Amino acid sequence: MRAISRWKRILGIGLAAGVLASVTMISVPVQASSILDKVTSEETIEDHAEDTSYSLLKGNNLNYGTVKVQRISSNEIGIYGLTQCHHVCDKVYLYLYLERKMDGNYSTYKYWRFEADNVSSLSRGINVIVPSGTYYRVHGYHAAKDGSKESTSTLTQGIMIK
Repeated sequence: MRAISRWKRILGIGLAAGVLASVTMISVPVQASSILDKVTSEETIEDHAEDTSYSLLKGNNLNYGTVKVQRISSNEIGIYGLTQCHHVCDKVYLYLYLERKMDGNYSTYKYWRFEADNVSSLSRGINVIVPSGTYYRVHGYHAAKDGSKESTSTLTQGIMIK
């Protein structure tokens, strides 16, 4: 009789532990991956990416440049670029290159070139409709001219547009 009570108690504890374990388990959805889903060091799983670069020279004119890319929807991304100077410069440059990954390599998909006279900064934000199913990144060229011309470049990681 005593042996049966002991087994009932052990069985009850085991059953309680099993129920507790099944309640606290977290389910993680699993989906088949494709070649496009392979994330390399050039890409991120985030829905946005950015990069900032300071003038390689100890700049008298150019302070820094920054670019950002963000997924807005399944076929739209937002890109942003900024060239920031230390002071008002004769000419400020901001070139934005949207790059698309095809066959494992990035190449320019679209580009925009902005220039302004007698300003201390230049920025632009653009929303772009793009085909889904691949990675996109932004490459920026930032420069300031006030006598001499100083420049730097930026490059975000790629983000997947699904």
